[in-house]
Amino acid sequence: MTGVTARRRGTAAITLAAALLVAGCADDTEPRPTTSNGSDSSMFTNPVVGSDAPDPQAIQVGDTWYLFHTNSGGRNVPVLTSTDLVDWTEAGDALPALPDWADPGRTWAPEAIELAPDRFLLYYTVAGREAGRQCVGRAVASAPQGPYRDDAAGPLICQADLGGAIDASPFRDTDGSLWLLWKNDGNATGVDTWLWSQRLSDDGLTLVGGPTKLLKQTEPWEGTLIEGPFFHRQDGRLLLFFAANAYDRAEYAEGYAVCESPTGPCVKATENPILKRNAVASGPGHASMVVKDGRTWLLYHAWPPGQEGSTDPGRQVWLDEVTWVDGKPVVKGPTGTPQSRP
Repeated sequence: MTGVTARRRGTAAITLAAALLVAGCADDTEPRPTTSNGSDSSMFTNPVVGSDAPDPQAIQVGDTWYLFHTNSGGRNVPVLTSTDLVDWTEAGDALPALPDWADPGRTWAPEAIELAPDRFLLYYTVAGREAGRQCVGRAVASAPQGPYRDDAAGPLICQADLGGAIDASPFRDTDGSLWLLWKNDGNATGVDTWLWSQRLSDDGLTLVGGPTKLLKQTEPWEGTLIEGPFFHRQDGRLLLFFAANAYDRAEYAEGYAVCESPTGPCVKATENPILKRNAVASGPGHASMVVKDGRTWLLYHAWPPGQEGSTDPGRQVWLDEVTWVDGKPVVKGPTGTPQSRP
């Protein structure tokens, strides 16, 4: 083959390649963006927090999500931030100083609520020195990430004769009323665990009226306790979600009940548990619910299978979508394969 012929064929090949490229660009299918490691940036894979971050709860303020969880890494109330519920960045300690009546080391299950643009309340479990049991405190901040400060002379709730009080969860109902859910820590002393509710004052600092018992452990899957309650309204129905069984066992799982009002009565769903262990996650539970762009998501913790009770990596944070079928929540998880981002 002469040099001229080779050049002509080369030119023809380039022309043909260019034509094919133009034709390909005319295709309606656009390539998906990818991350630096070649993965699809529109997708994510659980867990979204790979370190020990038990009992997660998140609130959205502006374009940012703030996630709070049980003490770890020397922080009383670790706080993380994200703009997409998937990629989280540590943002310090939301409660750097405990009140004088509390002891460090057992600051559990914090949950926050926004009452005004410059007023945020954090409800948290802490070791009450005088009661000798876990108690619920409340702290105030002017920004969602804190620092929160508890200036009360004592705890908000203790119930020492019932084993203590833990897992407080604030809820604003559609009529504007504020409520607090919690669990008496009966399993610490061998008595029944109940989920309780009581109205909060408009400033969120004190309780109003008396407490109401809502639910206790009654079903085989629940073992000896239920805990980690939170309210969620969906299409007018008030749902009470809760975790059950021992937190450090594979059987730990999530269920829900339907309530007539924040003071009950509540009826457990027959399809419980709606979130339970599988091949990719063990002991999933102590959840909270978030809504982003019309889609509902469940944030919860779970152990790597076979590592229940460990601290490394411990209880990691998982995120799975919730769909609503005839008004009932269906959790798509635990999901260990790539799924669409919120």
